[in-house]
Amino acid sequence: MVDLKMQYAKIKREVDLAIQEVIDNAAFINGKAVADFGAALATYLGSAHVVPCANGTDALQIAMMALDLKPGDEVITPSFTYIATTEVIALLKLHPVFVDVDRKTFCIDPNGIKKAITPKTKAIVPVHLYGQSAPMAEIMTLAREHNLYVIEDNAQAIGSDYQFADGSRKKTGTIGTIGATSFFPSKNLGCFGDGGAIFTEDEALANRLRMIANHGQSKRYYHEIVGCNSRLDSIQAAVLNVKLNLLDKYIDARRHAADYYDRAFANHERITTPYRAPYSKHVFHQYTLILEGIDRNRLNQYLAQHNIPSMIYYPVPAHRQKMFEAFGGGNYQLENTDWLTERVISLPMHTELDEQQLEFITSKVLEFTAKA
Repeated sequence: MVDLKMQYAKIKREVDLAIQEVIDNAAFINGKAVADFGAALATYLGSAHVVPCANGTDALQIAMMALDLKPGDEVITPSFTYIATTEVIALLKLHPVFVDVDRKTFCIDPNGIKKAITPKTKAIVPVHLYGQSAPMAEIMTLAREHNLYVIEDNAQAIGSDYQFADGSRKKTGTIGTIGATSFFPSKNLGCFGDGGAIFTEDEALANRLRMIANHGQSKRYYHEIVGCNSRLDSIQAAVLNVKLNLLDKYIDARRHAADYYDRAFANHERITTPYRAPYSKHVFHQYTLILEGIDRNRLNQYLAQHNIPSMIYYPVPAHRQKMFEAFGGGNYQLENTDWLTERVISLPMHTELDEQQLEFITSKVLEFTAKA
């Protein structure tokens, strides 16, 4: 689904030098590379504070810990997402409340949020799925009306812009109370292992996030609150420092590939290409089709036979996972979520796709659908 070897080949010299500098300085934990990356990412995002951490799941967990949510507090989230979004809610003994998504955007539906709010609701976790922003203006309006926190899961959409009705723009992850992201290698901005970061505009909250990520201490060996050990490795930060300078170029390459896919499948009566919401700059972490009347599993197998990877993100939504049975997962009626999980399939999407590869991929998809 991604070609990390080719991507690395193009930046090998810069990455190797950056990694060697970390090794030469032996500053492997919280070294200069981490501080430099945090500052550079804050500038790129236009965020007041960036707190690097060990991975995207930790970023979400630390965000919820910093807001001092209590066991039993309700957190509204989409079910149509990677399990990490919802897993941390249950891990902290909070109560996940699943709502439906919009069929076109794949993102959380504000109408669903509105209906799900109760006196126990304390936070909303919108997911910017596949690289497209959730409808943040509507979400923030609901949050203000009900005095709720908003934690943006920005693991799949770093670099995306959200445009408000007045024409102003903000980067996804910087609109809510806290934003969280992942630098897993396949992400649009990925390192060579695990990594994550948390964003906020609130200085006091940023200090609390830093403390929690560092064993609850602001001064060494003086632990004020319960925290965890979640640090971005200096070598990973060195890699990210190189790749951050190329992120917009990487996004342009993904959008170019998405444009090719769009043209190839235009007006196909059984294939729906990704909708691009007018308020969102889609950065295409994934290129996900909706199939109607096409055997998705057979298409997946057919593409594999021609050495074309494809993936189903996600075959089982969170509310239907066994781990959430205790939270009433089986009682939810999420029509759009269930409908999408039966129909979505994602094609290769990365920075190194060329037109020959794109033509081959699209021709095989169309070849299969013509026979099906």
